[in-house]
Amino acid sequence: QVHVVESGGGLVQAGGSLRLSCAASGGTFSLFAMGWFRQAPGKEREFVAGISRSGGSTYYADSVKGRFTISRDNSKNSVYLQMGSLEPEDTAVYYCAADDRYTDHVLRFVLEYDYWGQGTQVTVSS
Repeated sequence: QVHVVESGGGLVQAGGSLRLSCAASGGTFSLFAMGWFRQAPGKEREFVAGISRSGGSTYYADSVKGRFTISRDNSKNSVYLQMGSLEPEDTAVYYCAADDRYTDHVLRFVLEYDYWGQGTQVTVSS
């Protein structure tokens, strides 16, 4: 069974930075497309960033493009989300997701992912 665990959330001031980490176990990590999503109170879960199995392709939501960077280290079974220039609007629970059903491209939709972590809270104060 695949297990996904996020870490690194917390409270940060606007303009600050934070790095989220996600570890996936129970499968062959290099076969997983990985993604980060977020969900603010009262809103739907939305795509933030995704990375292909090989790490050769990435994709970002327009709202975070240029501020966030997704990366992966297949030797550590981990994916990361480096967040910079944080804004109060970035406040949400951030979820890591994994899926190994598709070929080597970025997955951008909730229904494309089979495995999810429990989420980590990111709060940006103004």
